[in-house]
Amino acid sequence: MTNAQRYFELCDEKDSLSNYLWDFVDGKPIQNNWKSLKDIPANTALSDTISKDLKKRGFKFVGSTIVYAYMQSMGLVNDHLVSCHRYHSCNSKK
Repeated sequence: MTNAQRYFELCDEKDSLSNYLWDFVDGKPIQNNWKSLKDIPANTALSDTISKDLKKRGFKFVGSTIVYAYMQSMGLVNDHLVSCHRYHSCNSKK
């Protein structure tokens, strides 16, 4: 089976990939406070958990680093540096 097939199965269960992912953060973005690019991790315990769950569901190519990058792109985690002009506008704890 392909990831596309797994995706449709996940959507049948959770209504959408978005709902599935946002459930892991209780609907609220994780707000980090990084001061340097070297502080930003490539993966986290949460991305490990999501990756393992996706693999258990039959998805392929969903390692923890890929999942974390996707979390960043979806806004589940704000990894903008505190010095970045986007940090405050993306801050969920305003």
